[in-house]
Amino acid sequence: MTTPRPATELSADEARRLTLRAQGFLGAPPRRAGVRGILRHLGAIQLDTISVLARSHELVPYARLGAVGRKTVENAYWRDTHAFEYWSHAACILPIEEWPHFAFRRRAYRNRPHWNHDLPDGAYDEVIKQLRDEGPLTATELGGAKKTNDWWDWSGSKVAVERALMYGEVVCVERRGWKRVYDLAERAIPDALLHDELDDSECLRRLVRLAGQSLGVGTRADIADYHRLKGEQVDAVIADSGLVPVTVEGWGKPAWADPAALETPPRGRHRTTLLSPFDSLIWERARTERIFGFTHRLEAYVPKQKRVHGYFAMPVLAGGRLVGRVDPAREGSTLVAKQVTLDGAKAVPAVAQALTEAATWVDCTDVRVERVDAPDLREPLVKELARILA
Repeated sequence: MTTPRPATELSADEARRLTLRAQGFLGAPPRRAGVRGILRHLGAIQLDTISVLARSHELVPYARLGAVGRKTVENAYWRDTHAFEYWSHAACILPIEEWPHFAFRRRAYRNRPHWNHDLPDGAYDEVIKQLRDEGPLTATELGGAKKTNDWWDWSGSKVAVERALMYGEVVCVERRGWKRVYDLAERAIPDALLHDELDDSECLRRLVRLAGQSLGVGTRADIADYHRLKGEQVDAVIADSGLVPVTVEGWGKPAWADPAALETPPRGRHRTTLLSPFDSLIWERARTERIFGFTHRLEAYVPKQKRVHGYFAMPVLAGGRLVGRVDPAREGSTLVAKQVTLDGAKAVPAVAQALTEAATWVDCTDVRVERVDAPDLREPLVKELARILA
């Protein structure tokens, strides 16, 4: 692919601020529309089984909106068909308007020759019939999710309903106690959106444009990673996506930006908050290092003795910078900061503010600090927390 000559040069700081605004952390516009506005603005909110302070799909709007009620978050996603769950960056909640854009992925699944689980004869038709007669239903209600206690040993009905979800005949319409609730797409998706009319190129073009808007500015790899596209898929459509080529100081690679984002300089208040390790601001490690000079790695799946920052270390965002990490836990009404990493003494007030706001959100009345990477900063942090909580 021949890259057009960039018309705009951005400093590293300008690119960082464009990113923060695009992700909803700088300025107010995306916050006014609440959780649904955040979902549409980001285009995808990742789900994950880990729950420490809350599940990741709750932490993402919290990080941008503050102490929004957790029930409010769930209702915003699932009431009145505002969202669906599908494979994007990972398993994600997606705005309902994006259903047509994933036709290319549904078609690819329908044409997939090999699967990890065998589909028993008749199981697919039986699941569709049961949903048509009784739905919406969980996998348990459809006949059981597993044959044994092994997590990977799915029952025939679970294999069938997950296959139907990938094909687009079934959709996850909510999570109930973390279990997927399935319904027929023909019943759950609005008629105006329930089609696979867009060809693969048009699906990809739209997703590349949306990824660029959600990122503000990004490299080819950044844009591809947002919805887990292939690099060559991005190459095939980016010239017609509406994104414009730019150069960014220090990036060393071609980049593209949302032209609307370039029209006005990013201004407004910064959020100070804890970030889920699965937040789209920090999805891609190389991008996070490039923009923030911050190495982000989820250590939940790293052996305990090899962890550096903790099981669920949450980066701390303040003033548009990543200034530390907190590995949190909860003991009754106390939020426990098991391990805190600080970017010097200047980060103490921001980390204390982020911890106290998070504690309030999860109905904790106290914060206890256990370990700080710089022992001499533990006492200043404890004092600042006491001052805020007083």
